[in-house]
Amino acid sequence: MRVRTKVFGALAGVAAGIAATTVAVLPAASAQNAAPDKLPITVTNNSGRSEPVHLYVTGVRDGRLGYVNQAGDFSAWPPGSIPPSPAPDVSIPGPAAGQSTTLYVPKNISGRIYMSFGEKIRFFLTPDGLVQPAPWNPSDPNHDILFDFTEFTYNDAGLWLNSTQVDMFAVPHSVSVTGANGQTITRGELKPGGRTAVINGLRSTPGWENTVVTRGDGTMLRALAPGKAAEVGRLDPGYLQPYIDQAWNTYTGRELTVVPFGDRPDVRFTGRTYGSTMVFTDTSGAQVATFEKPTSSDVWGCHGRLHAPNDQVIGPIARTLCAALHRGTLHSIDVQPGGNPATDFYRVERTNHYSRLIHENMVDGRAYGFPFDDVMAQESLVHDGNPQSAAITLTPFS
Repeated sequence: MRVRTKVFGALAGVAAGIAATTVAVLPAASAQNAAPDKLPITVTNNSGRSEPVHLYVTGVRDGRLGYVNQAGDFSAWPPGSIPPSPAPDVSIPGPAAGQSTTLYVPKNISGRIYMSFGEKIRFFLTPDGLVQPAPWNPSDPNHDILFDFTEFTYNDAGLWLNSTQVDMFAVPHSVSVTGANGQTITRGELKPGGRTAVINGLRSTPGWENTVVTRGDGTMLRALAPGKAAEVGRLDPGYLQPYIDQAWNTYTGRELTVVPFGDRPDVRFTGRTYGSTMVFTDTSGAQVATFEKPTSSDVWGCHGRLHAPNDQVIGPIARTLCAALHRGTLHSIDVQPGGNPATDFYRVERTNHYSRLIHENMVDGRAYGFPFDDVMAQESLVHDGNPQSAAITLTPFS
């Protein structure tokens, strides 16, 4: 079993950065409608499946990795070992078909809410903390379990909740938040038959057929995001390289303009390709960033040569480049972020067909199909600065 990298520290850092920006513009909540110390999240099972559902809340709070029980109490994980030792069973009984279960999360936590059908998820611990499931790996003990997760952050600046598909597309579910004004926002809802359409679409796209994982009893467990699929030999590891080459070479003869902040159009960077390096300058002409031509893996994960630090220059440019490479717009749209999602995204042959199909089958067209799908606000995220409750709805599989 491979030990997976912990993700919650990064999530907390991102949330903290968002929160720091948001606090300055949020109106003060009245004492009567202040966000609760423990936020109720109601999970409703409209999946149409008969198996028992198991829920888990895991994350990081005040720098400690741990889990939350149904009442909203946080506990740190016990010490782990090498090789990894089984974690205690911290599952919360989920709702039966057509029913709902309410759980609570405390403030100042960033993490995941897992849901599994039938079998419970097997978690493990090392001295460094929790080993996350990696079901794309055939040797992972959770490979044959039907499960998924949603990611969240809850703190004094509010709730962020998203039905991510960055790693895989498995259990269809929507996320909602209700604020003090009574308004409810919902994201991540699939069109009727959407899950089947995504699966069939991948199976009929040359090169992507094996990204769909089926259990021995015929259950379609999940579709893998391209980076995960390539990692285990289910997708050509160099699949995107022809498009990357085309896009990179485009700017040997003309300039690319990156305007990364929608509310600050005066902040712009100009890029040109020299050999295999794209060089960016600011409006004064000073060189501010360079990027070597990325690999398919770099693009799928928005990491490596497209690593995006949490700064105001290199990170925003990297995010923009990565999103445009996923969406197949970098070669044709000279001002980025740019393009019409309905008419410009995913139109080239070598593109992220996984993300394309998920977006096409969402009611509102929004999904988290890759790490920076929030560029141009395409992500399936709900946020409220003064939440009163939230919800996760397990929606029909067919």
